Amino acid sequence: MKPILFGVVALFTFFLNGCDVPKKNLQPPVTLRVATFNVSMDASNYIPAEQWQTAGAQALPQALADQHPQIRAIAEIIQHVRPDVIVLNEFDYLPEAQVLDLFRRDFLAVSQNGEAPIEYPYSFIAPVNTGRASPFDLNRDGKASGVADDAWGYGNYPGQYGMAVLSKYPIDQSATRTFQFFKWRDLPGALQPLIPKSHEPWYSADAWSQMPLSSKSHWDVLIDVKGYPLHLLVSHPTPPVFDGEENRNGRRNHDEIRFWQEYVSDLDTDYIYDDQGRRGGLAAQQRFVIAGDLNASIESADNVPGSIEQLLQHPKVQGDFIPESAGGEAHTPDNPLAGQHTAGWRKRADYVLPSTFGIRIIDGGVFWPAQGEPKADLVSKRERSSDHRLVWIDIQLQ
Repeated sequence: MKPILFGVVALFTFFLNGCDVPKKNLQPPVTLRVATFNVSMDASNYIPAEQWQTAGAQALPQALADQHPQIRAIAEIIQHVRPDVIVLNEFDYLPEAQVLDLFRRDFLAVSQNGEAPIEYPYSFIAPVNTGRASPFDLNRDGKASGVADDAWGYGNYPGQYGMAVLSKYPIDQSATRTFQFFKWRDLPGALQPLIPKSHEPWYSADAWSQMPLSSKSHWDVLIDVKGYPLHLLVSHPTPPVFDGEENRNGRRNHDEIRFWQEYVSDLDTDYIYDDQGRRGGLAAQQRFVIAGDLNASIESADNVPGSIEQLLQHPKVQGDFIPESAGGEAHTPDNPLAGQHTAGWRKRADYVLPSTFGIRIIDGGVFWPAQGEPKADLVSKRERSSDHRLVWIDIQLQ
């Protein structure tokens, strides 16, 4: 073979075999729908108020057994929107009753009003601080009752207003982190509530040393979406109301939100510790979605100023995209922000906020049909389904 021809053949063979040529990751993008929904599946929707503390823990299991119409409506909404991953807020944590499994099997996996059944083979649920008794008089009414305002998170029984995650994609249970017991005092610059006028600490030294930051919990749920790791950052901060001038709930709400602001930042977060003993926040260049009922709005005078802006204006969060609905707009026609509202009490409270890294937003919305539209009856009142609306976004992982 002539030298020139030999060289051409050798060069062709080199590229054909890919010898020593670096290969790029050709993993295709993945599209999925992520949602959050405060489903109001706790005792306050099923039994009278005077029974909440004595029979509250049995209310949801009984409602599931009775095929309660409110739960069927919740399932119908989920089946209609069909998210791939969904956060459920105010879903009671009652491990012995296995309520999440019953909800999946008897409601979501069964057609509701003609909607196609939906399967979620993967789930995550864990204890919360609501209803977990403290030994202190946290509301300063002269007695330590251990429930309601004197629990570590407001609740009439352990597990009330809990949280859950349902997913069509595998959840890495061992890598998932929970922060139920992270202390409020350990958040740098914590907004410790003070007694008006005297400006002394609202909580006793012993109570403050044990007070958890989370009124429910904070979770970093790691989901494997066809090879793409996705961190679902789940929480449900306390409402910034139901207190006094000390604003203990407003301050806690602000700091519960600030936890995520610092968790995803390029800061020294070694002070953060999870319930598994691991330290630090989220590593750099990770895909995440912050999801849940955050009980904060740019419209609300109840929140500590700037509470939700900590996330909406964060450089690592895509806070400019706002899901909307025709029903919300019609509900308060004189409010130019009404289309953004996610609760019947006329505020945007529920959020699905993706990271700027590795995620492209395709679309999003709030399930709130206007009166006269199909399925509008499902959101006609809290007793029908919930006082909150399901919020969803379609994203592409890249």
